[in-house]
Amino acid sequence: MALAVPLVADTRQEMVDFLASLAAALSEGNGLAFLDRVDHAMPDYHKLEQNILAITEQNEVTASIDVIKQEGDDHTQMLTLDWFLEIRSREQGGPLDSRRETVKCRVERQKKKWKIVALEPLTLFAPPAVR
Repeated sequence: MALAVPLVADTRQEMVDFLASLAAALSEGNGLAFLDRVDHAMPDYHKLEQNILAITEQNEVTASIDVIKQEGDDHTQMLTLDWFLEIRSREQGGPLDSRRETVKCRVERQKKKWKIVALEPLTLFAPPAVR
């Protein structure tokens, strides 16, 4: 039983670090780094891929992610997240699109790395003209 507390604490910190890396990838305009943390077998992965690459290539993005609820173990985590995005067109004087959504996310450890295996709503990541 003494081992359970450190594992839970370590997993919580791993999730904080994982989510920070997702937010940083978006904020740095690095869509590929974001997608590297998503399982390619995830439902609608290709739609997410298109949207992430479009918003990071065409816009300046600021992202922050806060955990509302976290459940699971050291293999699978079910997360409810408060996800905030500011998307500003790179065009001179382009519009600012602010978005805040409650996002449901399932994350699994795959070969020692955490990967998103389910994420909704995907509309949060749609390019501004599409949303």
